[in-house]
Amino acid sequence: MKFVDEATIDVAAGHGGAGCVSFRREKFIPFGGPNGGDGGRGGSVWAVADRNLNTLIDFRYARRHEARNGEPGRGSDQFGAAGDDVVLRMPVGTIVTDLDSGELIAELLVPGEKVLLAKGGDGGFGNLHFKSSTNRAPRQKTPGWPGETRRLRLELRVLADVGLLGMPNAGKSTLIAAISNARPRIADYPFTTLHPNLGVVRVGPERSFVVADIPGLIEGASEGAGLGHQFLRHLQRTRLLLHLVDIAPFDPGVDPVAQARAIVAELKKYDKALAAKPRWIVLTKLDMVPEDEREQRVKDFKRRLRWKGPLFAISALARDGLEPLVHAVYDHVAAQRSHDTEQRDPRFDAPPAEARDG
Repeated sequence: MKFVDEATIDVAAGHGGAGCVSFRREKFIPFGGPNGGDGGRGGSVWAVADRNLNTLIDFRYARRHEARNGEPGRGSDQFGAAGDDVVLRMPVGTIVTDLDSGELIAELLVPGEKVLLAKGGDGGFGNLHFKSSTNRAPRQKTPGWPGETRRLRLELRVLADVGLLGMPNAGKSTLIAAISNARPRIADYPFTTLHPNLGVVRVGPERSFVVADIPGLIEGASEGAGLGHQFLRHLQRTRLLLHLVDIAPFDPGVDPVAQARAIVAELKKYDKALAAKPRWIVLTKLDMVPEDEREQRVKDFKRRLRWKGPLFAISALARDGLEPLVHAVYDHVAAQRSHDTEQRDPRFDAPPAEARDG
């Protein structure tokens, strides 16, 4: 299935039904009085976060979503039926924005979260509503109120704890396949990965984290070179970036240090906040370096890059160095989760008003 992470849709809530003017007419009951009912409420359009979805493909081909109108009121004190709501299921991590105003409507971050996109119009009042001691035969009614219409932009940003980035053929897909349950396409040519892949890394019982692999970047990606930077948005919610660098490039003229600097430059051009995220260097394809040269090659890379942060040298194919990397990543992610829990606003943990009211 094609991966789609952007879509534009139109949503229209239903209009409220019109009120009714009617009077009771029965034998032996003179002056029966008004009995025209109110119109029904129009249906609303809702968005619900669904953990079983991972793409916006459904909204690429179905762009118009309309709720039903409310029914008009009728005589004999009959109110019109409300229009059915429309519920749009979207992947967790979807951002909904109003195209006309630029207003952020919702970020669906919690499975099952439900957000109102367009409110249905209220029903109109029938003449029964206007009855009073001084107005015993009202002939007033009101039409139903119109429902909201909106043009929305949907943008999916996958939810992952760790993001992999690097040049094409840096070994990102091989790594995610070696440490998680993901099975991405792996081949010996650039841009094998065409869309983000998610994998769950299990460190132990109830100890796991989610890793995201995005298509490779090249120098000039911010100007549209290669696949561009269109997938970098999927790294914006991660807690840690693993910057993979091929320590043994096939082309002898390629400098791993220059490639690492080029990726950092593209990150800064795209989003300074993303570039400021915690980032670790992972040197890949260590098995392609003679064993007696590995230590010196890693030291030389670290010295020339002037890198002072965490650095790991691995071979995902030979599964060499993976265990220390996975455990270090999990410890970092677990610490970040604990910090986020401590910083959470206690108001979000309060029970809903219905529960508090008993």
